[in-house]
Amino acid sequence: MRKIILLIFPMIALMAAPSAYEQGKKLYFSKGCNGCHGVSATGSGQYPSLAYRRKNVLVDKLKRLRNKQGNTQLAQLMIPIAMTLNDKQIDEVATFLSEYHENQKHTYVPDDSMTVGDGS
Repeated sequence: MRKIILLIFPMIALMAAPSAYEQGKKLYFSKGCNGCHGVSATGSGQYPSLAYRRKNVLVDKLKRLRNKQGNTQLAQLMIPIAMTLNDKQIDEVATFLSEYHENQKHTYVPDDSMTVGDGS
């Protein structure tokens, strides 16, 4: 009986733990990302759309911003926010944005727009 409990407990714990997507969603809203990038992460005005971007592009961009690598005015706004994120949180936010499925409307945004300038 004890062996069964030891086998089942980790599975239950894993099922109860929020997914990286859900954690990323919480971070996106708690850090105020939605204020500029929109509640659907599709951008607004001068702020770029982040939904549906490739995860590796998002991770790279956030890590560069965390390391204060950005020379535009928009990048300067992002640096203090990115500096509060650790590697796990960056991965979670990037998972949320790259796998975004909060609404049925999907707008394709080519990844090459993230590589122009510093991508802000």
